[in-house]
Amino acid sequence: MQELAPIAAAPVLDAESVAQEFPILSRRIGGHPLVYLDSANTAQKPRAVLDVIYSALAEHNANIHRAVYPLAHESTEAFEGARRRIADRLGSAYEEIVFTKNATEAINLVAYAWGRAFVNPGDTVLLTEMEHHSNIVPWQLLARERGAHLRYVPVMANGRLDMSALDRELATSPKLVGVVHVSNVLGTVNPVEEIVARAHRMGSRVLIDGAQAAPHLPLDLGALDADFYVFTGHKCYGPTGIGVLRAKRELLEAMPPFLGGGDMISRVDWQESTWAQVPLKFEAGTSPFVEAQGLAAAFDWLDGLGLDAVEAHESEVTAYALGRLLEVPGLTIHGPLDGPRGTAVSFSLDGIHPHDVAEILGREGICVRAGHHCAQPLMRKLGVAATTRASFGVHNTHADVDRLVDGLVEVRRIFGVM
Repeated sequence: MQELAPIAAAPVLDAESVAQEFPILSRRIGGHPLVYLDSANTAQKPRAVLDVIYSALAEHNANIHRAVYPLAHESTEAFEGARRRIADRLGSAYEEIVFTKNATEAINLVAYAWGRAFVNPGDTVLLTEMEHHSNIVPWQLLARERGAHLRYVPVMANGRLDMSALDRELATSPKLVGVVHVSNVLGTVNPVEEIVARAHRMGSRVLIDGAQAAPHLPLDLGALDADFYVFTGHKCYGPTGIGVLRAKRELLEAMPPFLGGGDMISRVDWQESTWAQVPLKFEAGTSPFVEAQGLAAAFDWLDGLGLDAVEAHESEVTAYALGRLLEVPGLTIHGPLDGPRGTAVSFSLDGIHPHDVAEILGREGICVRAGHHCAQPLMRKLGVAATTRASFGVHNTHADVDRLVDGLVEVRRIFGVM
């Protein structure tokens, strides 16, 4: 029987009022009010973000960095202003913020550009067993091409990293350590400050996958001192098609370009070209200038709610959910039950496939994800093929959790496992 450590906290945010800022949450599915519990997959968009995106397209739409007419100046200023706002929010310099299409592309950029230039035959890239495929497959491709080795820090039974094993691996001075900030499966919040410090003492570079951290936690990436930090916009209540690579300027300057084309060049001749200054060196072609404005608006909106209030509210709702879920007979939670924890809660119901769970809940208007969550190696470590995952956002309430639990009771009734 799993036991939950007591966590005493009270909501400090009016989530019901916040939910009214999301037009989609007024929908009904099959006659049932929509309960969206899949923010780890993609977050819904508040009206403040939708308004900025509409305005950018309806009133200020022109390509950036090219034309000289006033509309183009407005668009360019809005795009670069968004970069400055995002950089300031992350405690970073303007030149350290590279826009990509998502976190996956950001990791691939590092693996391709930095990895090809600096990873040599026999070098080691150290990852963890809780990584998303996006922080495994690019390094597999690099290792195969460069003759490097991949090693993995184990996940313990409590869902946390084996820090003693980490130290043993760091003693071999891997070229790079890649670690997820918050697990999209287990909800584990890794001690990234400690990991960065330990890795740097051994001369290793560090990449942090922050896709599940950026929407929920205050981030000061300058203080964190990771060499590379990536996240995606659509999980941060912003639009799709925009991701961020925050990298130290000296590394960006030392890296070759990732893609070639317009906007990333200084001069092009028939046989050779020279590159634009960072960050534009890594932003070939037309950039996601509307999406960047939407992401900056999403961060402005979150900041307006208060980051401490957001974190406290989401932590309290997640703690409530852990307690309620453990009341369901035959339910196993995969991941930590106490301590620092993200908002993703993966679970299994004895004798019922996760896809069946999600399908039946979906008919009731309850949106959860089922599958391997792009973490097949971790699933095998857990001894399951898939899990059901509920993940919470700033708009979720105790009532949403209660709907989920009631739905799971109904799933068990349908399958005759009462």
